[in-house]
Amino acid sequence: MEGHLRHEPTKTSRSRIKRLRGMRRPQYRLRVEDIRVFYDVTEESVEVLAIVTKAAAAAWLEQHGEPEEETPEEHGEGKS
Repeated sequence: MEGHLRHEPTKTSRSRIKRLRGMRRPQYRLRVEDIRVFYDVTEESVEVLAIVTKAAAAAWLEQHGEPEEETPEEHGEGKS
């Protein structure tokens, strides 16, 4: 886990690191066997938000994840 997060935390792959679409927070998910690590990345650091089992991952995201805010255009508003 440390190797992925220390050296290439934003390098997505098919099996390990995934950028979470539609989420403002957490930005990424790392898969390590039956564990899911949710984290954010800034220029200075990697902030681990949660380390949960695969079974608990969806519930954790539902409760703690912050979806991106939708713009009026995404709802069909603001178009003439």
